[in-house]
Amino acid sequence: MSLKIIVLAKQVPDTRNVGPDAMTPEGTVNRSALPAIFNPEDLNALEQALRLKDQNPGSTVTVVTMGPPRAADVIRESLYRGADNGYLLTDRAFAGADTLATSYALATTIKKIGVPDVILGGRQAIDGDTAQVGPQVAQKLDLPQVTYVEEILKCAEGKITVKRHIDGGVETVEAPLPVVLTVNGSAAPCRPRNAKLVMKYKRAMVPLEKPAEGLPYAEEYGKKPYLTLGQLNTADVEADLQQCGLSGSPTKVKAVQNIVFKAKENKVLTSSDADVEGLIQELLANHTIG
Repeated sequence: MSLKIIVLAKQVPDTRNVGPDAMTPEGTVNRSALPAIFNPEDLNALEQALRLKDQNPGSTVTVVTMGPPRAADVIRESLYRGADNGYLLTDRAFAGADTLATSYALATTIKKIGVPDVILGGRQAIDGDTAQVGPQVAQKLDLPQVTYVEEILKCAEGKITVKRHIDGGVETVEAPLPVVLTVNGSAAPCRPRNAKLVMKYKRAMVPLEKPAEGLPYAEEYGKKPYLTLGQLNTADVEADLQQCGLSGSPTKVKAVQNIVFKAKENKVLTSSDADVEGLIQELLANHTIG
């Protein structure tokens, strides 16, 4: 059976490089001050989507992301790996969105372009670590959801079977289509870029990025429609502005900082029996073990 698959992906600031200018005065993340990367667990979700596509001939994978024009990099990276198309949801009205406003924008977009058979996303984004957007999208679309997915085992006869991670082990779950799945970072890593697809899509852009008429490569977009990526704003998806961006975000970030754990003291041990026995006695004495 052929499937329509949507992957929700996000371009996130690299939280390994948080500096003093990481916050704006309004209490939002200053994304322009941080390097941008493809959210790691969204790559795991993309791999599961591509595997579904491989197993079900005729299926399509569409990537949906929200952000400024540079967030289209996420769509291009997905195309390089085997996705078919993508949409960038971009509008100043979306700026400063928390999980509630983000899930509203994404759910509204999905309704506009058509609810697919399977919606996948990473368990959480590294800039917020809330794990809320996927479940909130499912709730707003009134769809069943399965979280903490490790692997999709089967998809047939209007049902999908997945393996999910739970405390103490794994669980096999069957759910009806359409369904929302959030994928763990411990799932299979995403496949590398395909060289032929990189050459095909390296100039794929949303309208806001495309070169003006007369500039180099501008004529290519008329000849190769696949190079023009989807671009949507609040009007295109008929979004309620009161539920978008800062207006629709009850959550405000107070501060962002880089926490580095440092040991107060350390002890160097050899592999001798005396050192090992001494360490065990010390751990027993302070009740770390035993």
